[in-house]
Amino acid sequence: MTQAAPMVEIWRGDFLESAHSGHAVVCDDTGQVVHAWGDPDALVLPRSSAKMIQALPLLTSGAAEKAGLTSEHLALACASHNGAAIHTDRVADWLETLGLNDAALRCGPQTPNDRAAREGMIRSDEQPCQIHNNCSGKHTGFLTLAQHLGAGPEYVEADHPVQEACLAAFEATTGETSPGFGIDGCSAPNFATSLTGMARAMAHFASAPADSAEARLHEAMRLHPDLVAGEQRACTELMRAMDGKVAIKTGAEAFFTAILPEQKLGVALKIVDGTTRASECAIAAILVKLGVLEAEHPATRKRMNAAITNRRDIHTGWIRPASALA
Repeated sequence: MTQAAPMVEIWRGDFLESAHSGHAVVCDDTGQVVHAWGDPDALVLPRSSAKMIQALPLLTSGAAEKAGLTSEHLALACASHNGAAIHTDRVADWLETLGLNDAALRCGPQTPNDRAAREGMIRSDEQPCQIHNNCSGKHTGFLTLAQHLGAGPEYVEADHPVQEACLAAFEATTGETSPGFGIDGCSAPNFATSLTGMARAMAHFASAPADSAEARLHEAMRLHPDLVAGEQRACTELMRAMDGKVAIKTGAEAFFTAILPEQKLGVALKIVDGTTRASECAIAAILVKLGVLEAEHPATRKRMNAAITNRRDIHTGWIRPASALA
């Protein structure tokens, strides 16, 4: 097995203080690897980076059309959102159109990452509910599909028709038989594949016809970057920096995917130690190398070649891509 490649470095003055290694793959529209770092065959759990694949059955089944879903709904189905009002209000309204409420969700409650929402709940002594969960849009999509299929309420069970449809979509887009799954933070199965399989899936999305389910999903992400994540988040800020031409999606434990429709390329990235600062720097560096992100854009510089300061605002070092990505 090929070892992980050095990807990100933390410098303090003239000293290399920390380093992060990982694996990354870029595939083209034929599913072939065009760039690779580390081990392209590394077995991975893509976590929330796979949400656009999990949302595919929502469209291909006809459920989205029947429910009258808009591009905002589709962006939320692919989102790991901050729990801001722009997210939770839309999810609550979506549930209401299904004749459901928070109790129908199976993702669990989560304190919002959005500061205004979080502080508002503290002031009003309100407890977070499942709508605040960063995956509530994906789960409302699952419920929409479950209703369309006439399936039962326990839609996160691996043998439920919703998850069987997700597995079929996952294997079709990755071009691989999944060896199994882990249970994600939101309680849904998260299917395993190789890193190349995930990059191949993203290239499949990138090269799909304009009227396809895949194109509708990545277009929704690119149209509504604020719904996919939220203010101050890498996904939202970097998609804006690329003028909505590229869709990117983070996942827990330092995973990232990218869909480049104009280039018909797909990217998958995993930092082995699970550190977010490293995955954000590495995905920015790869997007710069691919010519779709400006190295000097403020959103890029916030994560790549970013200055590190101490509590007195003294510049102490840098977070930089390693030589293989620089």
